[in-house]
Amino acid sequence: MQYKLHSLDKVQEALLNEGQHLPLMEEFYTIQGEGYNTGKAAYFIRIGGCDVGCHWCDVKESWNANLHPLTPVEKIIENVIHYKAKSVVVTGGEPLIYNLNYLTQHLQKNSIQTFIETSGAYNLSGQWNWICLSPKKTMLPKEEIYKVANELKIIIFNNHDFKWAEEQAAKVSDNCHLYLQPEWSKHQQLTPQIIEYVKNNPKWMISLQTHKYMNIP
Repeated sequence: MQYKLHSLDKVQEALLNEGQHLPLMEEFYTIQGEGYNTGKAAYFIRIGGCDVGCHWCDVKESWNANLHPLTPVEKIIENVIHYKAKSVVVTGGEPLIYNLNYLTQHLQKNSIQTFIETSGAYNLSGQWNWICLSPKKTMLPKEEIYKVANELKIIIFNNHDFKWAEEQAAKVSDNCHLYLQPEWSKHQQLTPQIIEYVKNNPKWMISLQTHKYMNIP
Protein backbone atom coordinates (compact mmCIF):
# COMPACT_ATOMS: atom_id res chain seq x y z
CA MET A 1 0.00 0.00 0.00
CA GLN A 2 1.59 3.29 -1.14
CA TYR A 3 -0.56 5.57 1.01
CA LYS A 4 0.52 5.36 4.66
CA LEU A 5 -1.43 5.90 7.84
CA HIS A 6 0.45 7.19 10.86
CA SER A 7 1.02 5.62 14.28
CA LEU A 8 -0.16 2.09 13.50
CA ASP A 9 1.18 -0.82 15.50
CA LYS A 10 2.15 -4.02 13.70
CA VAL A 11 -1.19 -5.69 14.33
CA GLN A 12 -3.17 -2.71 13.00
CA GLU A 13 -0.93 -2.45 9.95
CA ALA A 14 -1.36 -6.15 9.20
CA LEU A 15 -5.16 -5.95 9.50
CA LEU A 16 -5.19 -2.89 7.25
CA ASN A 17 -2.97 -4.52 4.61
CA GLU A 18 -5.18 -7.63 4.65
CA GLY A 19 -8.27 -5.46 4.22
CA GLN A 20 -9.82 -6.66 7.47
CA HIS A 21 -9.80 -3.14 8.92
CA LEU A 22 -10.46 0.05 6.94
CA PRO A 23 -10.40 3.75 7.90
CA LEU A 24 -14.14 4.37 7.80
CA MET A 25 -15.24 7.97 7.35
CA GLU A 26 -18.96 7.30 7.17
CA GLU A 27 -21.54 4.73 6.17
CA PHE A 28 -25.21 5.26 5.41
CA TYR A 29 -28.14 3.79 3.51
CA THR A 30 -29.42 6.12 0.82
CA ILE A 31 -30.31 6.50 -2.86
CA GLN A 32 -27.53 6.55 -5.45
CA GLY A 33 -27.69 10.03 -6.91
CA GLU A 34 -25.51 9.99 -10.02
CA GLY A 35 -24.26 7.94 -12.93
CA TYR A 36 -25.64 4.71 -14.32
CA ASN A 37 -27.15 3.51 -11.05
CA THR A 38 -29.03 6.72 -10.26
CA GLY A 39 -32.19 6.12 -8.28
CA LYS A 40 -31.18 2.77 -6.80
CA ALA A 41 -31.14 2.15 -3.07
CA ALA A 42 -27.58 1.54 -1.91
CA TYR A 43 -25.51 1.39 1.24
CA PHE A 44 -22.59 3.80 0.96
CA ILE A 45 -19.23 3.00 2.54
CA ARG A 46 -16.95 6.04 2.43
CA ILE A 47 -13.33 5.19 3.17
CA GLY A 48 -10.94 7.89 4.36
CA GLY A 49 -7.72 8.69 2.56
CA CYS A 50 -6.97 10.37 -0.77
CA ASP A 51 -3.92 11.96 -2.35
CA VAL A 52 -5.43 12.63 -5.78
CA GLY A 53 -6.21 16.17 -4.66
CA CYS A 54 -9.06 17.48 -6.85
CA HIS A 55 -9.39 21.17 -5.99
CA TRP A 56 -13.18 21.03 -6.46
CA CYS A 57 -13.67 17.91 -4.32
CA ASP A 58 -16.79 18.22 -2.16
CA VAL A 59 -15.57 15.70 0.44
CA LYS A 60 -12.15 17.09 1.30
CA GLU A 61 -12.62 15.95 4.88
CA SER A 62 -12.08 12.44 3.55
CA TRP A 63 -8.51 13.15 2.40
CA ASN A 64 -6.71 12.56 5.70
CA ALA A 65 -7.28 8.91 6.60
CA ASN A 66 -5.76 9.46 10.03
CA LEU A 67 -8.89 11.37 11.03
CA HIS A 68 -11.08 8.33 10.53
CA PRO A 69 -11.11 5.27 12.79
CA LEU A 70 -9.83 1.91 11.64
CA THR A 71 -12.99 -0.16 11.65
CA PRO A 72 -13.38 -3.94 11.47
CA VAL A 73 -14.83 -4.91 8.12
CA GLU A 74 -17.02 -7.51 9.84
CA LYS A 75 -18.79 -4.67 11.65
CA ILE A 76 -19.33 -2.78 8.41
CA ILE A 77 -20.84 -5.87 6.81
CA GLU A 78 -23.11 -6.37 9.83
CA ASN A 79 -24.42 -2.84 9.35
CA VAL A 80 -25.10 -3.44 5.65
CA ILE A 81 -27.04 -6.61 6.46
CA HIS A 82 -28.98 -4.80 9.20
CA TYR A 83 -30.36 -2.37 6.62
CA LYS A 84 -31.16 -5.25 4.25
CA ALA A 85 -29.32 -3.43 1.49
CA LYS A 86 -29.03 -5.25 -1.83
CA SER A 87 -26.09 -3.20 -3.11
CA VAL A 88 -23.12 -1.36 -1.64
CA VAL A 89 -21.23 1.60 -3.10
CA VAL A 90 -17.62 1.82 -1.93
CA THR A 91 -16.28 5.32 -2.35
CA GLY A 92 -13.94 7.80 -0.70
CA GLY A 93 -11.57 9.46 -0.64
CA GLU A 94 -9.91 7.01 -2.97
CA PRO A 95 -10.99 3.51 -1.94
CA LEU A 96 -8.45 1.63 -4.05
CA ILE A 97 -5.67 2.85 -1.78
CA TYR A 98 -6.68 -0.17 0.29
CA ASN A 99 -7.06 -3.90 -0.23
CA LEU A 100 -10.79 -4.38 -0.85
CA ASN A 101 -10.74 -8.14 -1.48
CA TYR A 102 -11.93 -9.09 2.01
CA LEU A 103 -14.77 -6.57 2.05
CA THR A 104 -16.17 -7.44 -1.37
CA GLN A 105 -15.81 -11.21 -0.98
CA HIS A 106 -17.86 -11.18 2.20
CA LEU A 107 -20.46 -8.82 0.81
CA GLN A 108 -20.95 -10.99 -2.25
CA LYS A 109 -21.16 -14.11 -0.07
CA ASN A 110 -24.22 -12.42 1.44
CA SER A 111 -25.71 -11.82 -2.04
CA ILE A 112 -24.96 -8.09 -1.87
CA GLN A 113 -23.86 -6.43 -5.10
CA THR A 114 -20.66 -4.42 -4.94
CA PHE A 115 -20.17 -1.11 -6.76
CA ILE A 116 -17.10 1.12 -6.60
CA GLU A 117 -16.47 4.76 -7.47
CA THR A 118 -12.77 5.36 -8.07
CA SER A 119 -10.28 7.62 -9.82
CA GLY A 120 -8.41 4.45 -10.82
CA ALA A 121 -5.14 5.92 -9.55
CA TYR A 122 -4.29 2.78 -7.55
CA ASN A 123 -4.22 -0.91 -8.45
CA LEU A 124 -7.59 -2.60 -8.64
CA SER A 125 -8.57 -4.91 -5.80
CA GLY A 126 -11.92 -6.41 -4.87
CA GLN A 127 -14.66 -8.27 -6.69
CA TRP A 128 -17.06 -5.85 -8.37
CA ASN A 129 -20.45 -5.98 -10.01
CA TRP A 130 -19.99 -2.42 -11.23
CA ILE A 131 -16.93 -0.19 -11.61
CA CYS A 132 -17.45 3.54 -12.04
CA LEU A 133 -14.19 5.13 -13.20
CA SER A 134 -13.97 8.87 -12.65
CA PRO A 135 -10.42 9.78 -13.72
CA LYS A 136 -8.65 12.92 -12.55
CA LYS A 137 -5.96 14.91 -14.34
CA THR A 138 -3.89 15.25 -11.17
CA MET A 139 -3.22 11.50 -10.89
CA LEU A 140 -3.98 9.37 -13.92
CA PRO A 141 -5.67 5.96 -13.74
CA LYS A 142 -3.77 2.71 -13.96
CA GLU A 143 -4.05 1.32 -17.48
CA GLU A 144 -5.62 -1.94 -16.26
CA ILE A 145 -8.78 -0.27 -15.00
CA TYR A 146 -9.81 1.20 -18.34
CA LYS A 147 -10.50 -2.28 -19.71
CA VAL A 148 -12.79 -3.32 -16.86
CA ALA A 149 -14.65 -0.06 -16.19
CA ASN A 150 -18.41 -0.38 -16.66
CA GLU A 151 -18.92 3.37 -16.48
CA LEU A 152 -16.72 6.36 -17.27
CA LYS A 153 -17.82 9.50 -15.46
CA ILE A 154 -16.03 12.73 -16.32
CA ILE A 155 -16.56 15.78 -14.13
CA ILE A 156 -16.80 18.91 -16.28
CA PHE A 157 -15.30 21.98 -14.59
CA ASN A 158 -14.12 23.96 -17.60
CA ASN A 159 -14.18 23.82 -21.40
CA HIS A 160 -10.93 21.86 -21.64
CA ASP A 161 -12.59 19.00 -19.77
CA PHE A 162 -14.56 18.07 -22.89
CA LYS A 163 -11.28 17.34 -24.68
CA TRP A 164 -10.07 15.43 -21.61
CA ALA A 165 -13.31 13.42 -21.67
CA GLU A 166 -12.72 12.31 -25.25
CA GLU A 167 -9.14 11.31 -24.45
CA GLN A 168 -10.36 9.15 -21.59
CA ALA A 169 -13.23 7.67 -23.59
CA ALA A 170 -10.74 6.43 -26.18
CA LYS A 171 -9.18 4.19 -23.53
CA VAL A 172 -12.24 2.32 -22.21
CA SER A 173 -13.99 -0.65 -23.77
CA ASP A 174 -16.81 -0.29 -26.29
CA ASN A 175 -19.26 -1.55 -23.65
CA CYS A 176 -18.42 1.18 -21.14
CA HIS A 177 -21.19 3.71 -20.46
CA LEU A 178 -20.01 7.30 -20.93
CA TYR A 179 -21.19 10.15 -18.70
CA LEU A 180 -20.47 13.87 -18.40
CA GLN A 181 -21.32 15.45 -15.07
CA PRO A 182 -21.22 19.17 -14.24
CA GLU A 183 -19.13 20.11 -11.22
CA TRP A 184 -21.72 21.11 -8.66
CA SER A 185 -20.52 24.62 -7.83
CA LYS A 186 -20.79 25.54 -11.53
CA HIS A 187 -23.68 23.31 -12.57
CA GLN A 188 -26.00 26.16 -13.60
CA GLN A 189 -23.35 27.52 -15.95
CA LEU A 190 -22.08 24.19 -17.26
CA THR A 191 -25.27 22.15 -17.69
CA PRO A 192 -26.42 23.99 -20.85
CA GLN A 193 -22.98 23.44 -22.41
CA ILE A 194 -23.08 19.75 -21.53
CA ILE A 195 -26.56 19.42 -23.00
CA GLU A 196 -25.36 20.84 -26.31
CA TYR A 197 -22.24 18.69 -26.28
CA VAL A 198 -24.23 15.49 -25.71
CA LYS A 199 -26.69 16.42 -28.46
CA ASN A 200 -23.75 16.74 -30.83
CA ASN A 201 -21.92 13.68 -29.42
CA PRO A 202 -24.68 11.21 -28.48
CA LYS A 203 -22.32 8.46 -27.35
CA TRP A 204 -22.24 10.49 -24.11
CA MET A 205 -24.99 10.74 -21.50
CA ILE A 206 -25.53 13.33 -18.78
CA SER A 207 -25.06 12.49 -15.11
CA LEU A 208 -26.58 14.87 -12.57
CA GLN A 209 -26.13 14.83 -8.81
CA THR A 210 -29.82 14.23 -8.25
CA HIS A 211 -29.33 13.63 -4.52
CA LYS A 212 -28.31 17.29 -4.17
CA TYR A 213 -31.39 18.48 -6.03
CA MET A 214 -33.58 16.30 -3.77
CA ASN A 215 -31.64 16.97 -0.54
CA ILE A 216 -30.87 13.29 -0.06
CA PRO A 217 -27.77 12.60 2.11
